[in-house]
Amino acid sequence: MLYVEENVPVKDPGDAESGPCKLETPGQTQEDKSNLEDHPPRLINTVNDVSKMSNETGMKRDFHMEEVLPQSSLEGKVKEKMHNAFWDHLKEQLSATPPDFSCALELLKEIKEILLSLLLPRQNRLRNEIEEALNMDILKEEAEHGALNVPHLSKYILNMMTLLCAPVRDEAVQKLENVTDSIWLLRGIFQVLGLMKMDMVNYTIQSLQPHLQEHSIQHERAKFQERLNKQPSLLDHTTKWLTQAVADLTTLPPTCPDTPDSSSVSCTSLNEAANSPEPLSPAMVLSQGFLNLLLWDPENEEFPETVLMDRTRLQELESQLHQLTILASVLLVASSFSGSVLFGSPQFVDKLKRITKALMEEFNSKSEEAMLMTVSEQVSQEIHRSLKNMGLVSLSSDNTASLIGQLQNIAKKENCVRSVIDQRIHLFLKCCLVLGVQRSLLDLPGGLTLIEAELAELGQKFVNLTHHNQQVFGPYYTEILRTLIPPRQALETEAQSV
Repeated sequence: MLYVEENVPVKDPGDAESGPCKLETPGQTQEDKSNLEDHPPRLINTVNDVSKMSNETGMKRDFHMEEVLPQSSLEGKVKEKMHNAFWDHLKEQLSATPPDFSCALELLKEIKEILLSLLLPRQNRLRNEIEEALNMDILKEEAEHGALNVPHLSKYILNMMTLLCAPVRDEAVQKLENVTDSIWLLRGIFQVLGLMKMDMVNYTIQSLQPHLQEHSIQHERAKFQERLNKQPSLLDHTTKWLTQAVADLTTLPPTCPDTPDSSSVSCTSLNEAANSPEPLSPAMVLSQGFLNLLLWDPENEEFPETVLMDRTRLQELESQLHQLTILASVLLVASSFSGSVLFGSPQFVDKLKRITKALMEEFNSKSEEAMLMTVSEQVSQEIHRSLKNMGLVSLSSDNTASLIGQLQNIAKKENCVRSVIDQRIHLFLKCCLVLGVQRSLLDLPGGLTLIEAELAELGQKFVNLTHHNQQVFGPYYTEILRTLIPPRQALETEAQSV
């Protein structure tokens, strides 16, 4: 299986009865608990729903859930008005003579349920303490006699939140301790509790991710096998795809393309890793096969059956790769006219990136010629403005015209700069599959260093997708490759790996 970088696992929140319950505590070395019994029962239902998305969590190791509701959206505005109305009504009730505690009781009941949902099954003492402190029958009696002490209860809830919250919420909880207005305090408590509940859901998802991933692998493989049993020719396109990958590996050029500028960094080490003269191995063939999918002809209907579920994601990666090719090409051409002083400024490079990315998004449905015409104008203006601000010699009219012309020529697919950048990004992705993302970033070819962050994101997405696909369909690939890789080469590869 190809190398995939692993993230550090999330630590167990621990038992708050013996100390604060944190998602991550510096210096803690407790084992990661993956047993379902070690998670709040109320969250297990949520995780079961999330397991339906386990294919996504299998490919995204940083997968998490969050509530995203822009305040500018209609739904956000309606929600905000409803919340404001509730808190205004609560304030009126508590300010009345005698006070009306009906809304406050409902709020305390919901807060109690959230606190209980944050507990692990073994935290019985805390569970009993919350049940006793927020006993709704007793609170109703106190409310009926006008003796419900809302500030005292809020203080108790804050103390409990301090025990149960993740480190990222410590500051928010501490700020609430300084709030003196009862309504604003309850409002803040309810808001932070919502975030804490999402924190626990995300912790549970991450700690159960191996189970979710394995479930996804087994489920996808079983479904595919059912289809294969009914349709024995289901792997025909997959076989053609891998056959083409083998053919490509036997005809690939042995060296990197020449660089278009004298200051470019050598890509020798990357090339040696990706285009090794060693005998063909299943990993090499699959790497080449997945790279070929990023160049797939939309009119070719013989898309490999084992990758059909990932086709949309591959198209998204192809689009991202295409945009990075244009972005890197623009930056490379601009750097040859701007000099090392301007391009030694991260702020200037970021400005050119923002300009280019914004225009690519704006002209997404229009021609590249029109987009790059606008890009060339704005980039040349920004270069001229920055040179002037730094007291450097401005570009001559001839150089300006040459800069604009070269930027506009990037729209042509046969453009030299664009072709080289495109080949180097594909080489980088191939190295990611062979060496891993981080090692591939250590020696980027010339022209790619300015988009290192973007390449890292693209590379990790590509590695995650291919890794998950191979986990699901690995047995089928093994059987097909046995007929494609000469037995002698297979034996040599196996001997070298021992």
